[in-house]
Amino acid sequence: MIRGLKFTSIPVRDQDRALAFYTEKLGFAVATDSPMGPGQRWIELRIPGAETRLVLFTPPGHEDRIGTFQAMSFWSADVERTYQELSARGVTFDQPPKKEPWGTSAIFRDSEGNQFVLGTK
Repeated sequence: MIRGLKFTSIPVRDQDRALAFYTEKLGFAVATDSPMGPGQRWIELRIPGAETRLVLFTPPGHEDRIGTFQAMSFWSADVERTYQELSARGVTFDQPPKKEPWGTSAIFRDSEGNQFVLGTK
């Protein structure tokens, strides 16, 4: 039976720039950084305290996905505090924390223009 999600891929144009963003601004750690075909690397990142990993990789033919809304959400126990910390590190937010009946959320962009939701669990 399926036991979980191993990784999800985030489409990026510049792997070095994206790697710097995810490690320096978001605090993720490199699990794997290996050559993967001509001009690309397989960069797998760990989120501290989480089992799911993120991969900074764009398969050929999928470049049109770079800089779009990504159908994944990150969660934080304290969205307002995380918003303040990430903003101080230079992360761009399209929407500051907003409280809703179901929880609190904010929307941010990575170095490649990809848009993500940060919400409560």
